[in-house]
Amino acid sequence: MNSFHIPVLLKEVLHYLISKKGGGVYIDCTLGGGGHSKAILKRIYPDGLLIGIDQDIEAIKTARKELNNYLDRAILVKENFKNLEEIISDLKVNAVSGILFDLGVSSHQLRERERGFSFREDGHLDMRMDLTQKFNASTLINNYTEEELIRIFEKYGEERFSKRIARLIVLERQRNPINTTKQLADLVIRALPKAKKRGRWRIHPATRVFQAIRIEVNQELDVLEKSLNQAIKVLEDKGRICVISYHSLEDRIVKNVFKKAEKEKIAQQNYGLKIITKKPIRASQEEIKRNPGARSAKLRVAEKVEILKNSNAKR
Repeated sequence: MNSFHIPVLLKEVLHYLISKKGGGVYIDCTLGGGGHSKAILKRIYPDGLLIGIDQDIEAIKTARKELNNYLDRAILVKENFKNLEEIISDLKVNAVSGILFDLGVSSHQLRERERGFSFREDGHLDMRMDLTQKFNASTLINNYTEEELIRIFEKYGEERFSKRIARLIVLERQRNPINTTKQLADLVIRALPKAKKRGRWRIHPATRVFQAIRIEVNQELDVLEKSLNQAIKVLEDKGRICVISYHSLEDRIVKNVFKKAEKEKIAQQNYGLKIITKKPIRASQEEIKRNPGARSAKLRVAEKVEILKNSNAKR
């Protein structure tokens, strides 16, 4: 099994994403270690084409090894999926049969302490998906105003104690810069009311703060909405889009974009969207036992459908 990142809801993704027999162009917008992509390629090889996109160069390198036997039918692109339309245009691809998004952080990124995504390993506060990007978590924590910190903790982390945490961060950084994951995690715990510091936590108190910072550093939610709309636009008739999200903020965006597209024609192309999964699909208990990271995963699926020009005409 790929140790970079175990593909979540793999069986379900294959079932819903590949709706046509033979061939087709499929895009994995979150390539990661290539787990989903490899399974897709096995289904569509040798007539189909897989385009894998990731802004993390480490993911591209790992996926290239994982997909070694299928590279004649795979194109791997180091890019942000916010540029989906541009990528497809550059590759001169006209029709896309299916698009997959597996959002969030990969297991590899969480394990590598120098990437700074996790408070479980002490490392430099980084959290960049794209290592060529200059702005990182350390820059954010040491430069955002108290009001800006409160805003992102509340908006992207839904953190109850945003004000207390932001105040302590600002006071602490006046003495010493906050540059490590352990420094930040310890500060979050110190900022909690006494009653919250005692006993066992269901989730670590720093979880929401780290999530909020990661989303802000990578502009994840803005990028997601823009890319979903592009994905719907570039799908062919009967083409499908599958999105796996891991927290309510992502899932809400996916749900709302799908609902809006279902009600409206897409860019005057006489196409609409049909939501296949009225409720998100969750991982089975068996999968969660094998891969605890699947616990919070939600899969939503939609299909692009042609709207007949005379559908509203009187009979």
